[in-house]
Amino acid sequence: MNSIFYESPIGGLRIRANQTRICSIEFMNQPGSANQSANQSANQSSNPHLKSAIRELDLYFAGKLSTFKTPTAAKGTPFQEIVWSELQKLLAGSTIHYGAIAERIGNPKTSRAVDLANSRNPPPMLVPCHRVVGKSGSLIGYASELWRKEWLLKHEGALI
Repeated sequence: MNSIFYESPIGGLRIRANQTRICSIEFMNQPGSANQSANQSANQSSNPHLKSAIRELDLYFAGKLSTFKTPTAAKGTPFQEIVWSELQKLLAGSTIHYGAIAERIGNPKTSRAVDLANSRNPPPMLVPCHRVVGKSGSLIGYASELWRKEWLLKHEGALI
């Protein structure tokens, strides 16, 4: 497993990849927290998936990318993996509620399970769990702190 640190506008990220895909993205505690390791750039990594993730994150935060293509290897239960696959279909600038995801995957009574799967999404942003909101449109349920969800949705134009 290879990892790299990336400094983003919403805090430091630790990105981990195996030889075939991105396995996880973890938020560090505070903006600036990855600075000590920021000199370990994607160019120093031999892992092509880490390089791809960094390139796409740079474009995303510059407002020039809305859909990530870097492959992910998120491991979960079969239900979680179905939910994560559905999340990857969500377009930047759009939001959806948990019940609508449950309906899309053919399990309309599983909105709470969708919420749980959403909270366990290992590569946030690549699998855009931040685009899922409460039925009323309220910002709820983001494991990486609600202010980040709000920032990401504003960045994508989903919130004014």
